[in-house]
Amino acid sequence: MHNFQGKWITTEEFCHLAPRNVFSRQLARVKLDCTEHRDRHILFRRRFVCDTRPREGKLYISADDHYKLYVNGTYVCEGPAPAYHFQTNYNVIDVSDHLKKGENVIAVHTLYQGLINRVWQSGDGRHGLILDLVLDGETVLASDERFLCAIHTAYRETGVVGYETGFLEEYDARAATVGFERPDYDDGAWASASLLATDDHVLVPQATELLLTERIDPVFLRREGNTLFLDFGRQYVGTLALAVEGRAGDTVILREGQELTKEGRVRYALRACCTYEETFLLSDGVSVLDAYDYKAFRYAELTLPEGCEVTDVYLSARHYPFALSAHLRPEYAQDETLRRIWELCVHTQRYGVQEAVLDCMEREKGFYLGDGCYTALTHTVLTGNDAMVRKLIDDAFSSAFITDGLVTCMNCSFMQEIAEYPLMLVKLVLWHYRYTGDLAYLAGNYPRVLSLLERYRRDYEREGLLYDLDKWCVVEWPENFRDGYAVDILEGKVCHEPHVAIGAYYIEAVRAANAMAEVLGEPPYRDEAPLLSAFYAAFYDKERHLYHDGLYSDHVSMIGNIFPFAFGLCPDGAYTENVLAMIRERGIRSVSLFGAFPLMEGLVRVGREDLLRDVLLDAGAWRRMLDEGATATLEGWGHDTKWNTSLFHLTMSYAALFLSDCERDALLAPFDAK
Repeated sequence: MHNFQGKWITTEEFCHLAPRNVFSRQLARVKLDCTEHRDRHILFRRRFVCDTRPREGKLYISADDHYKLYVNGTYVCEGPAPAYHFQTNYNVIDVSDHLKKGENVIAVHTLYQGLINRVWQSGDGRHGLILDLVLDGETVLASDERFLCAIHTAYRETGVVGYETGFLEEYDARAATVGFERPDYDDGAWASASLLATDDHVLVPQATELLLTERIDPVFLRREGNTLFLDFGRQYVGTLALAVEGRAGDTVILREGQELTKEGRVRYALRACCTYEETFLLSDGVSVLDAYDYKAFRYAELTLPEGCEVTDVYLSARHYPFALSAHLRPEYAQDETLRRIWELCVHTQRYGVQEAVLDCMEREKGFYLGDGCYTALTHTVLTGNDAMVRKLIDDAFSSAFITDGLVTCMNCSFMQEIAEYPLMLVKLVLWHYRYTGDLAYLAGNYPRVLSLLERYRRDYEREGLLYDLDKWCVVEWPENFRDGYAVDILEGKVCHEPHVAIGAYYIEAVRAANAMAEVLGEPPYRDEAPLLSAFYAAFYDKERHLYHDGLYSDHVSMIGNIFPFAFGLCPDGAYTENVLAMIRERGIRSVSLFGAFPLMEGLVRVGREDLLRDVLLDAGAWRRMLDEGATATLEGWGHDTKWNTSLFHLTMSYAALFLSDCERDALLAPFDAK
């Protein structure tokens, strides 16, 4: 843990701004005005002298909401990973190779977004920068009022994209602050930074690594008149890097997209509620675009003024470090389709995972707890690195300050609660132990697991069933894959009726807690027998040998039977055979984001490798993605299976876990197995 000598610094606008509370229960969500203090690009600079070139230079740095760091004019990195203000991440960066004897310059481009969304804990009035520069063990520079600051005037907001996710902007290369990172930049007109008088950040070292940036050159480039068309070959996450030679005031129109129209143009109005169209105003000579926030795209289309020439263009991809250590299972390696599905999922994980396992990369950019459990586990299996699983577990439990039942999206100011997600987290804690053998981490999480389950028991459980859930029960998403699930689970209201999906998740979580207790040498958390009896009595149809959806409904759905099957809640052999017949007849295409993983998990548990292979090869599932030209996994099985389909969505990349050569059967074995 670093003890900062530097202070949080900001501008006059923010230095006395009182932080405001953005947290609430979802059903009591507070509406906040975000028309002020938004889309602020704030710059900091400081010159300093090194008498000799240091042997070791470490920079300790954090910012709220985000920073991009430059040393002596060279881009170094960006960060920190989003977090709640009471556990603000700081980064430790080796800047030795960027420093020199004599005068040096540190320049930092920070952003206060100011929106209530799933990306950051923003809209709360907190902005600032803090840093210490330590050379050869001595702190030679610390953030204070001697830093200079200015508003970056090159950016003008032109719209909002996604679910209030980010801004569209016009970038003006003529602005006086362009080139602020260069050592020779004239900052004589800049103001002194202000100390953040209302600072309440608590700093912790970031447990995950810094993002990497990677240059992706276009695989295809075509110019037709004043239009330049670019194809980068696959979906990536990042920014368009562009240098154009032209005249001051000329305007370049920038459009990015994930697919093409029937006419072969870039579809920049994305299916995922984002319109990627912005403008770039040129200065005289060569102008360089400095796009700050990332997008998810494959194609770009530039409309250029007469006489303008592009001198360089590429996609600057950003992603978490990724070293593939798993392999495609030998028995699958000879199948071309399975190889292509594997490659699709690996690419999605390699280029999609950011500081966290985000959901979709355009519309929400959110750190979702539920499907994130599956995605993070897959990332760990593929890389052998458990950082993403640990981050999800730690950050999810840290949200207990909002509600002890935890929230849906972590480290952000958007308040949502989904009932199944915390119960999925309990399973992930045990999965992590099974994969890593980290007994100390399991022991540290076990009390938090018990506290969470006791909350469900206290507030919802009556006679072994869960009533009156004041959290949304998603069951399956999108809702057209619920197969007529006959329980009122509408978001934004209390779900009064006990139902089979949440009941199955609850029993599975209790079993996982009991399995943890056994590993730790503790007494069982609780006797699961009464829960099982209540579950069977409430939902099992002994004549049809299937579960019906709810306590007050006799409707039988596929999704309502996938969860009991996956979790081993099989009262008799006839039930198992009926579910297997349903899977054979209807395929994995009949479920979606939340049903597909448990369906395959259940097949692993009952040893049906033949059916597992069949569902992986289902023509309506991952094969459909490939047939529709996907280069990253989609938010569903096809472009039109959802009204706002993301074409870069990490969830379905979990097929890679089932395709990999990991110890899959042991990892996914029932929690009550000895």
